Amino acid sequence: MRLPLAFWPNVIHNDEIYQYLEPAWRLLGHQGVVTWEWRDGIRSWFLPTLFAGPIALGDWLAPGGWGAFVAPRLIASLASLSIVVTAWHFGERISRTHATVAALAVTVWFELIYFAPHTLSEPLATAVILPAAYLLTGQLSRSRLFMGGALLALAFVWRFQYAPASAVFALGACWRDPRNALPMIAGGLATLTIAAGIDVLHGSTPFAWLILNIQQNLLHDRASEFGVAPPFAYVTLMLSLWSGATLLMLPALRRGWRHAPLLIVAAVVNIAFHSMIAHKEYRFIFLSIVLLVIATGLGSADWVRLIRQQAPRAWRFWALPIVCGAWVLLSLSLSATRFMHEYWVLGLGEANLAADLSSDPEFCGLALYGLPAPFLPGRGQLALGRPVYSFYPSDPLAKGQLPALVKMHQQEFNRIVGPMTLASELPSDFSPRGCALMSSDDVTACVFARRGTCDLAASSPFKINEVLTRLNY
Repeated sequence: MRLPLAFWPNVIHNDEIYQYLEPAWRLLGHQGVVTWEWRDGIRSWFLPTLFAGPIALGDWLAPGGWGAFVAPRLIASLASLSIVVTAWHFGERISRTHATVAALAVTVWFELIYFAPHTLSEPLATAVILPAAYLLTGQLSRSRLFMGGALLALAFVWRFQYAPASAVFALGACWRDPRNALPMIAGGLATLTIAAGIDVLHGSTPFAWLILNIQQNLLHDRASEFGVAPPFAYVTLMLSLWSGATLLMLPALRRGWRHAPLLIVAAVVNIAFHSMIAHKEYRFIFLSIVLLVIATGLGSADWVRLIRQQAPRAWRFWALPIVCGAWVLLSLSLSATRFMHEYWVLGLGEANLAADLSSDPEFCGLALYGLPAPFLPGRGQLALGRPVYSFYPSDPLAKGQLPALVKMHQQEFNRIVGPMTLASELPSDFSPRGCALMSSDDVTACVFARRGTCDLAASSPFKINEVLTRLNY
């Protein structure tokens, strides 16, 4: 169910391209977009370094950007299966029935499937936190503590905002015997040493990105520039997505508390921590969603026992299929709501425009004109292999003269992507060829083309990275 979605050009957020895939593409010696996070040095090179190999392989197998986009998504999809395996093992501590229901719940749950192929730090960090949670609960040993500590440290490097939730499992392992902290710290230090080595390899001071990230986003509140939401926004959004299913899940979650209380505590801690941060995105609490679904799955497995013990004999055989079928039906119904439909189609319009450009043999340079953002969202710019220019209203050099500037520099590009509503502002020799709804901004954008070649020797101040630098974007 997860692997086919790697080929579906759905993009949740531009971060999965510009914070991870584009930097990895640049590591391979190509040109790419450099966002403010990378200019200010607030990102770790760990994930881009890991993605560089799959991107190189994908681009070799399917040049032109498609392979470079799909290959790392396949890796992310496979990594997400650690959640399924971990859910099984949590359930197996109770019974084979609990293992079956918990594993099936995280296998079919729509949010987990949706996030699986996306190259974002949240699902990837969750994929290592869950095995760590399993290793640090139950029967402990030095090797389990070492591996658990190593995995929690890896999740910290990938998504340090998950540290409070991870601390729940670390404290749980040391609560009765503080000596357990020693092998766990040793495992964590082993991972952090590797992470520091990667920083040095890329010419950075080890973990300087972490200090700068905290400084920019928590102290200077830079992230709030991209939107803010009230403290209860996450709870409201979860209730909207789960709808009436919440009434079924809460009793099961209550039963799940008896089997795996730390999972629920960590989920609540993670939601509470992120609720205190003004800038909110649903993907930030992905870890909590996974933990709550596993705990709910464990609790719902108790109903199988109740049916087998109390129902008429003819119904006892159907106890497990009924509970498992309920999970499948709930997930299918919630994944098909109008609310989720908007998520499923994010990035498709941008992908269509990118495909139009990639298959165009005459395309030699691209200008982005009057778009809601000064870059092409989604996978559009990944591996285009041609110069990209950006004409954006807020650019200090634009000064309200975008039509005149595009006309002045039109010899540097022969394709323009811009809103159809601004077609009259473009030079007369550019005509629309194909249009698509950019779902992230609800704007109909088109590819406008002119015949002829591009002046690639020109030194334009509107190359995209120069524009992003001026905008500090």
